[in-house]
Amino acid sequence: MRILLLGESWHIHLIHQKGFDSFTNSEYVEGGAEFKEALTQQGWDVVHIPAHRIADDMPQTVEGLSAYDCVVVSDVGANTFLLTPGVFKTSVPEVNRLEVLAEYVRQGGAMLMVGGYLSFSGIDGKAHYARSPLAPILPVELLVGDDRMEAPQGVKPVVLREHPAIPTDTDWPALLGYNATIAKPDAEVVVTVEDAPLVAVANVGQGRAGVFTSDLAPHWAPPTFLAWDGYAQLWHNLLTWLSNSD
Repeated sequence: MRILLLGESWHIHLIHQKGFDSFTNSEYVEGGAEFKEALTQQGWDVVHIPAHRIADDMPQTVEGLSAYDCVVVSDVGANTFLLTPGVFKTSVPEVNRLEVLAEYVRQGGAMLMVGGYLSFSGIDGKAHYARSPLAPILPVELLVGDDRMEAPQGVKPVVLREHPAIPTDTDWPALLGYNATIAKPDAEVVVTVEDAPLVAVANVGQGRAGVFTSDLAPHWAPPTFLAWDGYAQLWHNLLTWLSNSD
């Protein structure tokens, strides 16, 4: 089984002010190490295209995406797919990568969107998926505007029903936040957090789409969640079900 992980990377630029003097330094970070390791241990082949490589490296056809059993979009906004350097800098038309991804799902592929500051609508609404080509295929309606629900006290997921997409007989640890969404009428909401969808799935054409509206890594996913004995099984079960390989 092979998945494509899109996103989960960032650059940090810091300004150090020390009295009269200042200097800067930059850092590049790739996230999701725990997620990738958990799936690799479950036998998955994980291909990671970090956010800044999406314009160049993401397949631009349904046939290209069909090399993967599931595509995971995590913590990278719609503009990264839409405002590629060719479009933004030189005004040259290009394929709409989000339309291609949506069509891949409709033709039998699978997609999972994972929460974060640049997922769903995101911080200050900057993720901007609510009016994107992905919105119609997701099992949840997206809010317009900042959809973050910060929960520094921790909030416990509630399993509504048994489903092959989630682990069974395990106590879920608390999470520190999530993206607020509203379940669509045809969605299967399997797990909630504060009465909002946490895990929801739906059939889309010949394929399947799902959401996990919290994080797969810090900060919304605290150490107790990453060390949870159901962590690897959650992703394995969810991606297996979405890929229609159950």
